[in-house]
Amino acid sequence: MESSRIQASALIVREYQDDYSNWNADMSLADYLKASNVMGIDELDTRALTLHLRNRGAMRGIISTDITNPDALVAKAKNLPSMEGCDLASAVTTEKAYRLVKDIPIFIQEPLSNDLFTARGEKKSVVAFDFGIKFNIIRLLEASGCEVIVVPATTPADVVKAMNPDGIFLSNGPGDPEPVIYAVETVKALIGFRPIFGICLGHQIMSIALGGQTYKLKFGHRGGNQPVQNKVTNKVEITSQNHGFAADMESLSDSDVEISHINLNDGTVEGLRHRVHPVLSVQYHPEASPGPNDAQYLFDEFVSMMEHFTG
Repeated sequence: MESSRIQASALIVREYQDDYSNWNADMSLADYLKASNVMGIDELDTRALTLHLRNRGAMRGIISTDITNPDALVAKAKNLPSMEGCDLASAVTTEKAYRLVKDIPIFIQEPLSNDLFTARGEKKSVVAFDFGIKFNIIRLLEASGCEVIVVPATTPADVVKAMNPDGIFLSNGPGDPEPVIYAVETVKALIGFRPIFGICLGHQIMSIALGGQTYKLKFGHRGGNQPVQNKVTNKVEITSQNHGFAADMESLSDSDVEISHINLNDGTVEGLRHRVHPVLSVQYHPEASPGPNDAQYLFDEFVSMMEHFTG
């Protein structure tokens, strides 16, 4: 489990198999979807769908058990909101701050303050913004020696400063980063306050906060075998990715921002650093669970930034 609930709206498969044999399993995939009130559909030609999306780009789609008229469904799909300009982070974020204990969120009562971190001196205290955070991010931060408190996406900068963490994390999440204005303004106010590490949507929000822009990719980057080159080490990392937008680094006016990683398939920006402020962000998922694990070193790099931060 990477979240407290299924985040997808539906699941499409070519051939569904109701039997399951993994020793960890206690229910079928269908039962799991039903328990979460998420629709699943099979016997679709997923290869034909993939070819259609390859030619047309990412599109809106619709599944219905009520409407059987194709034209009516097409009309309804066209009326769905476009991904561009859509703030989905506010729809998936937690309503209250929490700690993750054995993959269960333990909610924290407000007000949020520096007293909430109980392992200061032993562990690095981290405030993690939830734009759609995956649990394995929290696990890996904790494995790197951090105490993590997750806060809602709309948490203002003054609350974070009152919590007085050693570092700030900006999580992954769905949708267009441009409408997430509240988070951009918060990040602007926090740059230089403490080291910041952003992943995926967090990377895009950081890019905008540093004066850049983002744009929608035709297909997006999907899957667990995306090649990314670290421009600092020149090493190639195999990465997991799932995003439809990218940072336009040519739009950045801050000369102290540098590209740290690039996608070897299409040359898009996969990471950035700041020459003055302790800022680190990547477009891909170093916390991929299951792997690849090539980029997990970034969590240790974030801890190192916190250890050497002098304010």
